[in-house]
Amino acid sequence: MPTSRALDTGTIESDPAAQPAPAVPGRLASNSIASAQIASDQGKPARRARQDKRALILDAALALFSRFGLHGTSIDQVAARAEVSKGNLLYYFANKEVLYVSVLRELLDVWLEPLRNFSPDQDPRDAIGDYIRRKLVMSRDRPDASRLFCLEMIQGAPLLGDALDQELHELVTRKSDVIRAWVDAGKLAPVDPHHLIFALWGITQHYADFAVQVKALTGKTLNDAAFFEQTVDSVQRLVLQGISAR
Repeated sequence: MPTSRALDTGTIESDPAAQPAPAVPGRLASNSIASAQIASDQGKPARRARQDKRALILDAALALFSRFGLHGTSIDQVAARAEVSKGNLLYYFANKEVLYVSVLRELLDVWLEPLRNFSPDQDPRDAIGDYIRRKLVMSRDRPDASRLFCLEMIQGAPLLGDALDQELHELVTRKSDVIRAWVDAGKLAPVDPHHLIFALWGITQHYADFAVQVKALTGKTLNDAAFFEQTVDSVQRLVLQGISAR
């Protein structure tokens, strides 16, 4: 696994909205708490606005990175798509590489959330069936996210290697133990946890990464409600029948 480059994640300028208000001479001590509460309430819209703008930038970056890659996308293009100034974008993300890694890390966090829910006390058929549905929802709603992650993997994960070697490895190790516990308890047929997880990722993300091929062969996409439910049912049957306890 290539070693990720160290990235500067600091900002390059100060957000004026984040600066504290100047002290007012002569303010009575009894009013300090009330004043602090007012300042806090007044700051909430500004914080929400910053969060919203950051989300807009990430969405714009995802759309462009998933089509053109890191090197085919410029900061100016992302700023234009997000409808913010280049300087404002660079307040949130110090450079293009930081923005790219931020997009990938947020995607990874969202994609791994369903896997985090696996626990030994669950019925594995329910847990894995729900996981399949949630992953297909992601492939339907954010196919660009799946394609970007696939592109990064094909390139050897030059900027996401540390996350794969650390966070992802740790999570998959823990959840592999859960799958082994299901097998040991006789709830699943003997199956290698890693290969099961790889299969789940591959089959669910196929509908995003190869959406054009799926449409060419079936005439449909996951946006078709009936086809989506048919896909969920088919994938669940294929997987669960293969791993059910004999």
